[in-house]
Amino acid sequence: MIRRVVYLSMHTCPLSAPGRGDAGGMNVYINELATTMAGRGVDVTVFTRRADEVTPDVTDVTDRYRVVHITAGPAEPIPVAEMTRHVGTFTEGTLNWIDDAGLRPDVLHSHYWLSGWSGVVLKEALGVPLANSFHTLGRVKDLRRRADEPASSPVRTMTEEEVIARSDCVIASTPHEFEDLLEHYGASPERLCTSPPGIDHGVFRPGDRTEARRWLGLPLRVPLVLFVGRIQPLKAPDLAVAALPLIESPDLPPQLLLVGGPSGPQGERELDELRTRVARGGLSERVHFVPAQAHAALARFYQAANVLIVPSRSETFGLVAAEAQACGLPVVAAAVGGLAYAVADGRSGLLVDGHDPDGFAVAIGKILADPALAARMSAEAVAFSERFSWPATADRLLELYAGIQPQ
Repeated sequence: MIRRVVYLSMHTCPLSAPGRGDAGGMNVYINELATTMAGRGVDVTVFTRRADEVTPDVTDVTDRYRVVHITAGPAEPIPVAEMTRHVGTFTEGTLNWIDDAGLRPDVLHSHYWLSGWSGVVLKEALGVPLANSFHTLGRVKDLRRRADEPASSPVRTMTEEEVIARSDCVIASTPHEFEDLLEHYGASPERLCTSPPGIDHGVFRPGDRTEARRWLGLPLRVPLVLFVGRIQPLKAPDLAVAALPLIESPDLPPQLLLVGGPSGPQGERELDELRTRVARGGLSERVHFVPAQAHAALARFYQAANVLIVPSRSETFGLVAAEAQACGLPVVAAAVGGLAYAVADGRSGLLVDGHDPDGFAVAIGKILADPALAARMSAEAVAFSERFSWPATADRLLELYAGIQPQ
């Protein structure tokens, strides 16, 4: 029986609000999963790198869920590329804390390749099995990156290979990621498994659109297209802006709400370029930039919008798409990666092949022009989203943890 679990999240704290910096769907995943596990009586400790001087060493989130901040490098946000030099210090600090606390976990579960690097060392030191979730894979990301994006570093891809080879279980979010691990990394299928993220249906649920718009101070009649995500090339907010003036709407011209903050080494430049593109395209009255929001606050944005656009160039799962559907919001998404698993094409939304703005504009226009279709998709979206829940995810992972056979 699994009683104690250690999660490793070196590069980002699960308590950080998603949508800015390195905080995104993975933060939501770890925090929601840890909370659910604790509710099931499992003792959960999450280790992350200290990114400021004021956060306590230990934050007790619930009675059985705590986050431990390990000093590894400067106590400030630093680019992921610079964290490689601090993996050893993070691992040593984590091991010392575990020893001092007398913590004996039943399983380690690392998240992302940096934490996986730490995990393979801790696995040997502690003599416990290691599961790893990548959340995004360097080689897969490189297949669809924009021309001006830097490729993943050799250190990253080599580390991913090593983590896959030395983990006792590699957990894919979708069957598509499962296949990517086989095809691009030569992973051993017997040590791969699939477990999708969940949704908090108590937070993400249908609501009254007019009420949500009044709460947010949004116009009541204008068709509203919503983008939620970190502002970086991978999430393709530029495509959302490019598609907006191409959308044919029988009513008022649609407006676009971009919710999220800059992320990664190109984030600030991407945001500046978006603002410039909006101004030059005469779209300043139709495109609205909204800073990153607290996770639960996103529900009102989903409830307020007519359609969500997810034009990502690569997406392991697409938690935003799943949560939006739980609120009854139809999704128009790129037919890449896990989005084909997270969205029921033709039922809860529409998938678009390629990254041509015209394709997204046509799909969005189809939903906006047909209220009956929009209503049908809204109902289908809510029903489809029920396949994703944190209790089900926790149950699946507890089963996987119990069955891991150490190499």
